[in-house]
Amino acid sequence: MIAGVILWSHALAALLFAGVAITRLREAGSALPRLTFTVALVATALWALAVAGIDARDFVTRVAESFRNLAWLGFMFALMRRDPASPQRKAVAAIYGIVGMLILTNIGLASAEEIIGRGVVPSLHEIRLLFRAMVSVSALVLVQHLYAAAAPRARGGIRLVVIALGAMWSIDLLLYATAYYTGEVPTTLIAGRGIIIALTAPILAVAVQRNGDWTLQLSRTVAWQTVSFAAMILYIVAMLVAGNVIAAFGGQNARLIETAFVFGTTAAGLTLLSSPWIRAWAKVKLAKHFFRHRYDYRAEWVRFTDTLGKPDGAAPLAERIVKAVADLTDSPAGLLLVPEGAALGIGPGWNWDRGTLPATGAGEELAQYLSGSGRIVELDTVRGGTADAAELACVPEWMLSTDAWALVPLVHLGRLQGGILLARPPIDRALDWEDFDLLRIAGRQVASYLAEARAQEALAEGERFDEFNRRFAFIMHDIKNLVSQLSLTARNAERHAENPAFRADMIATLKDSAGRMNGLLAALSQHHSGRAEALATVDLKALAERVAGHRRAQHPITVSGKAGITAHADAGQLEQLLTHLIQNAIEASGPNQPVGITIGGTPEAPAVTVFDTGCGMSPAFVREQLFKPFVSSKPGGFGIGAFEARKLAEAMGGSVSVTSREGEGTQFTVTLLPAQITTLEQAA
Repeated sequence: MIAGVILWSHALAALLFAGVAITRLREAGSALPRLTFTVALVATALWALAVAGIDARDFVTRVAESFRNLAWLGFMFALMRRDPASPQRKAVAAIYGIVGMLILTNIGLASAEEIIGRGVVPSLHEIRLLFRAMVSVSALVLVQHLYAAAAPRARGGIRLVVIALGAMWSIDLLLYATAYYTGEVPTTLIAGRGIIIALTAPILAVAVQRNGDWTLQLSRTVAWQTVSFAAMILYIVAMLVAGNVIAAFGGQNARLIETAFVFGTTAAGLTLLSSPWIRAWAKVKLAKHFFRHRYDYRAEWVRFTDTLGKPDGAAPLAERIVKAVADLTDSPAGLLLVPEGAALGIGPGWNWDRGTLPATGAGEELAQYLSGSGRIVELDTVRGGTADAAELACVPEWMLSTDAWALVPLVHLGRLQGGILLARPPIDRALDWEDFDLLRIAGRQVASYLAEARAQEALAEGERFDEFNRRFAFIMHDIKNLVSQLSLTARNAERHAENPAFRADMIATLKDSAGRMNGLLAALSQHHSGRAEALATVDLKALAERVAGHRRAQHPITVSGKAGITAHADAGQLEQLLTHLIQNAIEASGPNQPVGITIGGTPEAPAVTVFDTGCGMSPAFVREQLFKPFVSSKPGGFGIGAFEARKLAEAMGGSVSVTSREGEGTQFTVTLLPAQITTLEQAA
């Protein structure tokens, strides 16, 4: 079993040192410490490989160890030479030279012992062990001097190097001192040395990563794969050791116990590795100890732009925006807050439980704070009461009652485009300066995406109006042709009215023209508005009864409310407005679901309400699309009715509001000017 530990521990050490050396090859020639460091790594890898493949007591292995020691002393001396003002520079150089001579002398003694044969001169073996112990002691003294001679501010960069080299030469000193006093090289110490040398490789990797002058330029992907590979090798070594122990003490059931042990530990390991929390924890620790910065900004930005720029057919832009920002901090969910007047409404989300959301988003205070300051709100400080007074006053309670972690404002050219609420990541932590910087830049980027998308929507709306105008021009051309045809028929009727053939042809022409005009009227029925009239006093209930009477043959309609309520309005436009709303209500209702009209309000604000118990509309559709032209929830709808109803109400000084719930119905309320307000007063 000891032989197996010696083999696998030194093989692992060779692999790790070789891996670190490969990552250094790109910069090996740029400075002397980097070059000597790379040479020392390669020499250590070759020595460990010789121990694993040949034997720790072989001549080749002993020579490789000497070159390893020379390489590490060369690295330490290169670090010392970087301080030309050191008054002890010449003395230290002499000490390094003396230790180097001891190592070369040891190589000579090993060569002599190999040539004349082992055991011929017994004292030669003891002298060689004594020299090796002296080299280890001298190297440890130089390691201590390297740390003591460094400036206090620079010691942090070499502390781990000192620890690694101290551990390497300490185990060498223990090994050779024990061999000198006992007369034989203990195999248990050789095995222990292999394990310690294998552990020094990651320590050296972290040490050079933290030192700005000779930092390893590892990508996070390579670092993660290297750590994963090293963990896998350690797992294999642990399984081999455990298998040997079970084979030695397991008796007849050793194979069964070994199989159960390997299966159980493998299943447990795979279960742990599949946990999102374990993966997130490992990434945080890797970033913390191997890299100066938490984020690999290039990789994060590539992933960020890829998420935003997915082709058509993927998730909507708003959802992609939320996911792109949430992925930066490994947040499992996010919610977009959108401008809703002067406040913020609840928009689309990504993996967010919408059952916990209120009906309204956030008030005007939070929108003004985010727009004015552009600061990212750390919600844990708000919960703890340590945030500034402005944040404590404006953050709504429902955000604090959820697992929300941070609120990122989306500001573009000084205008608030919304905000993104991020859920707490799997590894809970406080936001630091890197989080704030990255989220602030990402927020500005997605704010520009939102602003551009909304500008494109406005442009597309204008283009749809242009297309509608073009279509209307074609229709007008057809009407002109029909008018010309009918005018010609009327003129000819004066001269040929008595002719039976002409009368038959005239009837056919009139039928054809009527059919074509009915088709045009059907196409224009939602766009046609009557001639504008002067505003006057209108009896709302009488008008509602008249409009309902025209449509009762099509669908059941009820009229209720107080009689005698009047408004200052255009009767023709108001009738057209109610016709649009009633038609929408009929189309949203089933055949046996009546549509209701209620006359109410106050004398200062008379109102007409049209309601149904049909399919209803979602809050997002009501907020974002209901009153936009050419957007309809009905198949084949033009999406003009609600848009034109609001325009007609505003033209008369009124307004239209809507309340709707999916599966429960919709209620439109038209609020008008009171009858006592004159046109002159309205203009004033």
